[in-house]
Amino acid sequence: MTIGEKINLIKRQTEEIITPEDLEFFLKSGENLNHYIGFEISGKIHLGTGLVCMQKVKDFADVGVKVHILLADYHTWINDKLGGDLEIIKKIAVNYFKEGLSTAYKCVGGNPKDLNFILASEFYRKNDDYWPTVIDVAKNTTLARMKRSITILGKKEGEEVDFAKLMYPAMQVADIFTGNFHFSHAGTDQRKANVIARDVAKQLKFSPLKISDKVVKPVAVHTHLLLGLNKPSVWPIPKDFDKNELQTSMKMSKSKSDSAIFIHDSEDEIRRKIKKAFCPEGEAEFNPFVDWMEYLVFSREEKITIERKPEHGGNLEIRGIDELKKIFKNKELHPEDLKKFVADYLVELLKPCREYFEKGEGKKILGELEMLIKV
Repeated sequence: MTIGEKINLIKRQTEEIITPEDLEFFLKSGENLNHYIGFEISGKIHLGTGLVCMQKVKDFADVGVKVHILLADYHTWINDKLGGDLEIIKKIAVNYFKEGLSTAYKCVGGNPKDLNFILASEFYRKNDDYWPTVIDVAKNTTLARMKRSITILGKKEGEEVDFAKLMYPAMQVADIFTGNFHFSHAGTDQRKANVIARDVAKQLKFSPLKISDKVVKPVAVHTHLLLGLNKPSVWPIPKDFDKNELQTSMKMSKSKSDSAIFIHDSEDEIRRKIKKAFCPEGEAEFNPFVDWMEYLVFSREEKITIERKPEHGGNLEIRGIDELKKIFKNKELHPEDLKKFVADYLVELLKPCREYFEKGEGKKILGELEMLIKV
């Protein structure tokens, strides 16, 4: 694979790369490169985490970068998820989350042996440089900036929070440097942490990131936040509305179960959720099914065939997301036909996850999860 091909694979279906020049420099360096993405342990794994994120993880693995998944138990504890019970968080992390992400990786064609899982609390305990690096990051970042950055926890800027939550951004940045991760991969909602990481990179005395003894800034790779299935709070959307804010507010949420498809949902459950979901005819922007077609289907397929009854126009062959958007805007494709295609596609795509969690060890792990998240 050429450098150009590697760059294109990493860049595809990303919202932002900071910066493309640094990405090219890293790939041309010949160094052994490390990637990481971190996940709070906050319930069931949905399509955004299981498919969108893991597809990008596979892209990194395919270009020869060593991929790492941080199971962020301390961050989850700080953010009061799962009742803030650290022992429950750890159990779910090392059992359900590890197995769920490994199985989701199979769904996108990956080999789970590629994946290197890191439990944050264990990593911190074994790494003497971690907490000094947290302090080093904090010393090079203002309090005002930390307060602005609590949005990465899903909090509103200016919201009153306990002090531990102000430590969270510095800890997330320290993860990158202490882990020697050249690529920090996250959703766009984590952008503020990655920008801090780049801003402090050349000021750190502990755990500086290097390429051939040269101190460098980590490359931030921001991926799409997959839309949830619920109707947005504002519809139709005013022309002057903050679309970035709307995108974040509409993202798939595990706390709203009918807004999300979980990787191990049954076939009936997938079809039920999709049947009742928001899908306005002729509207392609902020339509979850058009969004899913772009990031879940056309990330894998060059062309598709949507099967329709002859009285509904017969089968429809579509090549790419641009053609789909045009057809849908022109009302040449009915929402129900699009929904049926997406449901059929996901039922087949998620088969490895569904089969794993329906029996044996997977069924036991899912049962334990259900019990723990109700505690």
